[in-house]
Amino acid sequence: MLKTANAVTPKSVITVSVLSIVYLLLSWLLVGFKTDQVVLVLLFHLFYYATPISRKFIIGFSIFIVYWIVYDYMKAFPNYNYNTVHIADLYNFEKHTFGIHTNEAILTPNEYWRVHNNTFFNIITGIFYLCWIPVPMAFAVFLFFRNRKQFICFLLTFFFVNLLGFVAYYTFPAAPPWYVQFHGFEFIKGTPGNTAGLAKFDEFFNTGIFKSIYAKGSNVFAAMPSLHSSYPVIVLFYGLRNKLGLVNIFFATVMVGIWFSAVYTSHHYVLDVIFGVVCALVGILLFETIIARIPSVSRFINNYARYIE
Repeated sequence: MLKTANAVTPKSVITVSVLSIVYLLLSWLLVGFKTDQVVLVLLFHLFYYATPISRKFIIGFSIFIVYWIVYDYMKAFPNYNYNTVHIADLYNFEKHTFGIHTNEAILTPNEYWRVHNNTFFNIITGIFYLCWIPVPMAFAVFLFFRNRKQFICFLLTFFFVNLLGFVAYYTFPAAPPWYVQFHGFEFIKGTPGNTAGLAKFDEFFNTGIFKSIYAKGSNVFAAMPSLHSSYPVIVLFYGLRNKLGLVNIFFATVMVGIWFSAVYTSHHYVLDVIFGVVCALVGILLFETIIARIPSVSRFINNYARYIE
């Protein structure tokens, strides 16, 4: 009979404890000590020991936790150490392809919106950009209670799309639009993150939400593809698959809103958004038609889903 995550056993206690210690030590060695690491470990232990249902959730959600850890560890291996960072060529291609003609000059969409920004868009784009992780996470919680197999497939698709994005980051390091605004076309190693247009949201509400988020960025030269633009595509796909009706209109609205916000706030070029969408579609297609149908993967998904039932 297949084991389930209903009960805590001495073996599971040892396993969780050892993994937590290894994670903290490895994190300290690679990226230095951060309070976020301790919070993550404490939250995992809280969910694991609180109730059977919270334990099952956090075990399933570990797929997302692994993604977060991999992303965090990218700080230890900056992509600009492996390939040339694209700055001027990307900017010029964006202007040539999507340039907006004004009386004074041809502007990239980012430059156009930087000149023509207004309070309404400053607020609404900030709200949309705050949805890029909470909406997928909330949807994952919904799937956990609705269909455990879909929950696992959603998280694995999310993880796979991110891996594709990470490969692209190291193959084609790319500077975001705000980098050109503040630093020009010269490559400056170790440039810190920047809130760019999202600073207007922070200023309006007198808060440091986006400032704190972008201070923790793993690498500013990882603008293409825009994974911010990928995530809502994955959510909408699984929303449609699960026939959520009007909720999918909300998902579609958030998706388009995030795409626009990425450009409006100068965090991504239109090209970055397009490749983010392509990355999501390719990831979904590969997972659905090939990866999930590999016998060993299919068994893993089914066993994982039954384990957390």
